[in-house]
Amino acid sequence: MHTQSNLPANQRSIFEPIKRHSSINDEYIRTLQERADAKRTRLQFFADWLTEKMGNITFLILNVVAFIVWIVINVGVIPGVQPFDPFPFNFLTMVVSLEAIVISIVVLMSENREARVSAVRAEVDLHIDAKAEEELTKLLELMKLLLEKQGVDLSHDHDLQEMLKPTLTEKIEETLEQKLIDKIDQENASRGASANR
Repeated sequence: MHTQSNLPANQRSIFEPIKRHSSINDEYIRTLQERADAKRTRLQFFADWLTEKMGNITFLILNVVAFIVWIVINVGVIPGVQPFDPFPFNFLTMVVSLEAIVISIVVLMSENREARVSAVRAEVDLHIDAKAEEELTKLLELMKLLLEKQGVDLSHDHDLQEMLKPTLTEKIEETLEQKLIDKIDQENASRGASANR
């Protein structure tokens, strides 16, 4: 099996545009994330930093240790230590609730920013896929012309005829939406039948 490095120079040159195109796409994906990160406000940067720090086992362990220490101190089992938040630990409940609110908001802020970046990537992917589909269809048309010039009869190749038709994205979306609606209706009908038993 020949590797690309073993090929003659004139044949290796064929692969250069492909490699260059691939590296351009990789670079674009990296710069898209870098540009999004560079545009972050201080609050967004702080939210991302907090999300990264809180989303690990260390943060969980610190919380568990803090709660255990708090409870041990306030149940009065340590001689000479005056409880400051006796059972049912109302102050601890308030602290935990506030912590949960802050963490939820911070995580949502970070996720919303990442969702916007992901939406841009998805839009770029959609355009690239549409362009690739057009290019492949054009290649098929050229191949069809070449084969027909060689006297190959392609009139009975129904798969090829289907491939040469333009892809109707709206039709695909409608079909998928209808399938989803039908699936939801079936699940609701099954639940209703189970509830009536």
